[in-house]
Amino acid sequence: MIKSMTAFASVSATGELGELTWEVRAVNHRFLEAFIRLPEELRGLDPQIRSRLATRLQRGKLDCTLRYTPTVGVYNVLRLNQPLVYQLLMVGQELGALMGRAYEPAVHDLLRWPGVILEPEPDIDRLAGESLALFERALDVLIETRMREGERLARTLRDRCERLLDCIARVRARLPEVLEGTRRRLSERLAELRAELDPARLEQEIALIAMRFDVDEELDRLEAHLAEVVEVLGRDEPVGRRLDFLLQELNREANTLASKAVDVAVTREAVEIKVLIEQMREQIANIE
Repeated sequence: MIKSMTAFASVSATGELGELTWEVRAVNHRFLEAFIRLPEELRGLDPQIRSRLATRLQRGKLDCTLRYTPTVGVYNVLRLNQPLVYQLLMVGQELGALMGRAYEPAVHDLLRWPGVILEPEPDIDRLAGESLALFERALDVLIETRMREGERLARTLRDRCERLLDCIARVRARLPEVLEGTRRRLSERLAELRAELDPARLEQEIALIAMRFDVDEELDRLEAHLAEVVEVLGRDEPVGRRLDFLLQELNREANTLASKAVDVAVTREAVEIKVLIEQMREQIANIE
């Protein structure tokens, strides 16, 4: 099943350590490129996040953001660094004795001293493990979304293939009439010039014109490429680059068909073919 490169996933989990939330956004890109934003406590997870992305995705530009809100309670309770406070008091008393006056410390001055207030730290190893597990869930959601969008793209592309085949069929049906019209116009032109109408020469000229504007090979190649597009859409692997190559080939044949068209109806079909191919190209740009 093909996958779209455009998707979004958001998952959250709340535990003893607090609330974790992953947001992963993905858009189309030629290669796999990731921008990862992590809380200060978890910046060391960056290499593991990138490794897990590489094992599960092949293409796309991803924006991965992890938010962490510690639990209100035991991990937010402030503690006094009593040994440091005792040292500060002793040093203050010693300084007061040297200066010949009593030492009367201000509480707010002590509280501002670096290290006097101890802020609790969560269990980083446990928090890292929970963050990685939640990231896997976010990737599950992202990939599921990409698969749903990919199936929608596949249906659209198959529909365009059917419409292209209809255009090709109409061109094939029109070709005998185009050839007959060419024969008639050439005969009328020779009659106007009062030229002697040599049937053998007339057939030769018509054959040369038919060869010059023959599009059977272009139509055959268009049908072959479309058959391969349909086959590739059924593969269970990344197919975006293969489809992009096939669209280039389809566009090349469509341009040749348009350049050889000598009939208004065929020209109209050639334009429609090019429009449908361009619509497919825009859709394929989003496929992994």
